[in-house]
Amino acid sequence: MKRSVLALLPVSLIVMAAGCSSTPEGEQTVKSPDGQVVVNFNLTKSGQPEYSMVYKGDTIVRPSTMGFRLKEGKNLTDGFRLVSVTTEDADEVWKPVWGENDSIRNRYNSMTVALEQGDRKMNIEFRLFDNGMGFRYIFPEQKTKEFDITEEDSKMAMGGDYTAWWIPGDYDTQEYEYTKSKLSEIRSYSTKEQMANVSQNVFSPTGVQTSLMLKTDNGKYLNIHEAALVNYPAMHLNLNDTTMTFTSWLTPGIGDVKAVVKTPFSTPWRTVTVGDKATDILASNLIYNLNEPCALDDTSWIKPVKYMGVWWEMITGKSNWSYTDAENFDLATFDYSAAKPHGNHGANNENVKRYIDFAAANGFDQLLIEGWNVGWEDWFGKQKDYVFDFVTPYPDFDIKALNDYAHSKGIKLMMHHETSGAVENYEKHMDAAYDLMNKYGYNAVKSGYVGNFLPKGEHHYSQWAVNHYLNAVKKAADKHIMVNAHEAVRPTGLARTYPNLIGNESAMGTEYQNMSPAHVTILPFTRLQGGPMDFTPGIFEMDLSKVNPNNKEHKRATIANQLALYVTMYSPLQMAADLPENYAKKMDAFQFIKDVPVDWSETKYIDAEPGEFIVAARREKNKPNWFVGGVTNAEGRDFSLRLDFLTPGKTYKATIYADAENAHYDTNPAAYKITTRDVTATDVLDLHMAPGGGFAISLIQK
Repeated sequence: MKRSVLALLPVSLIVMAAGCSSTPEGEQTVKSPDGQVVVNFNLTKSGQPEYSMVYKGDTIVRPSTMGFRLKEGKNLTDGFRLVSVTTEDADEVWKPVWGENDSIRNRYNSMTVALEQGDRKMNIEFRLFDNGMGFRYIFPEQKTKEFDITEEDSKMAMGGDYTAWWIPGDYDTQEYEYTKSKLSEIRSYSTKEQMANVSQNVFSPTGVQTSLMLKTDNGKYLNIHEAALVNYPAMHLNLNDTTMTFTSWLTPGIGDVKAVVKTPFSTPWRTVTVGDKATDILASNLIYNLNEPCALDDTSWIKPVKYMGVWWEMITGKSNWSYTDAENFDLATFDYSAAKPHGNHGANNENVKRYIDFAAANGFDQLLIEGWNVGWEDWFGKQKDYVFDFVTPYPDFDIKALNDYAHSKGIKLMMHHETSGAVENYEKHMDAAYDLMNKYGYNAVKSGYVGNFLPKGEHHYSQWAVNHYLNAVKKAADKHIMVNAHEAVRPTGLARTYPNLIGNESAMGTEYQNMSPAHVTILPFTRLQGGPMDFTPGIFEMDLSKVNPNNKEHKRATIANQLALYVTMYSPLQMAADLPENYAKKMDAFQFIKDVPVDWSETKYIDAEPGEFIVAARREKNKPNWFVGGVTNAEGRDFSLRLDFLTPGKTYKATIYADAENAHYDTNPAAYKITTRDVTATDVLDLHMAPGGGFAISLIQK
């Protein structure tokens, strides 16, 4: 039986769904709405669940088994019988609170197989979209009230030795540059120099993290990830490089149980996105569509944010987070009133006002201030319960006066909460910290989780930590606070359900000055698949010795490349990360950062190839203006940009921010040129991107 809704109904949360059950016999098949994605399911002779996936006739996932290993009792890997099969189809259009597009279509066919192993019940649901599929395990309410899982045993047997863009499986960080290699070569890279300094929590020489980008030998593009990570450890993938088979590998916590599942319960979705072109992956909404609808009744207070910050000067070493140099520091007993300041504290009243003035004069929404609160004297890499209280400012930071001053200028201050990994300490102080924000008019917080987790034995991506991150977001929503979590678990589309989660880090960002130019051409295919990243672009002075003579680092990008990132790296939270004085020297280029929006009505991914280049165009929210960005790797590149996405018959003023002829990310990063001309939808712009460079274009309708 099916229900349908007329296609002429307006865009809204309209669901077309139907369900029917059948008595199963043999192999079960479900297809995507267009019939191009096919999943087959069966039980092996031993009663083990098994599935495969085909796209346009190509085998993407060979027959792969499924299940769980348990601490006690028979594993949930075999001995099942198939009880029933339920199918549904759905077609809805939903409107995100913020995003790359005004609306998102969620159209799929699903199949749920109900399995029994004695008196234990486990269902598996498959949802097939025209561009991929997801599956999850569902534990109905049953006699067994709890399953103690030592490992999930979901396999994905690849159809070949695909090319992969990957980072090593690590329980605590995603802050790596990506390696491009064949799957069969991953093991060899684990012994090379670039892997010499990886975390001690890399669990296997063939372990990788999701989101994992892949390309088949015949040119199909794949992405493996997970969606709706709730009350469950984050999943890594461990590769058998003989059979080219991935097996899920859950992040451990304390003890030998990785996940405690209390029935009824649904696991996160395991996802495979597929496309004929690289841009199909960039444009996919599969991850968001597998998440639950918005859980908040009122979202009017959630607004995209363009901000600056007292941050880069600490990253470069120009100033410090701490107020004083203290030995044998103990926050509980330290007397700041008697302490001698070292004189290089960045978050002081005078300096913060200087930033407020510049941010306000140039139309920014907020100003992040790090190092405002006591405790920075002894925080990094320390495992101790009491690091920060999140409410007490340093003596030279007048929290009320500075907030009043910012508000008088039309901007807000953005709060910073660094936990130093002492999560239980943060949870003890969270209510008071959020209440302080409400008192002074903060509506956004950047939280940080640098360091080893407490309690000892937990990891950044364990079930316990995953629950903390979401609880912090929920509590923030209750107090109308937006969250930008750094060093937290990578996003899995939960911003659809909790849109006050406006940003995450969870990847190597701008503070790593020497990353390859290719890095920003890979992140949208990997880390950004689950949600936006606070990448902190906009660096204009690449030679950091000019900011701090003791810093010999050099950022590997051109100015035009940095401008383009505001378009190619989507986020509703965008920072102009450099110092005001560096922008003041190049206000003509800074104009693009001032003009570029942070919320969009429409997005077109023009062309792309992971690790090589990305060109994207976005239409400003509820306006006719378009903005285009292009970035390239360390190779120079010519690109002909067709403007056929513009409204036919309309004229636009194009302002083109491009690399100069002699620009180069290493030798001449500051060389750029700005030109203007009138264009229409019939025009083609011939553009050159220097090595490590790019271009940014504003197209303002006349």
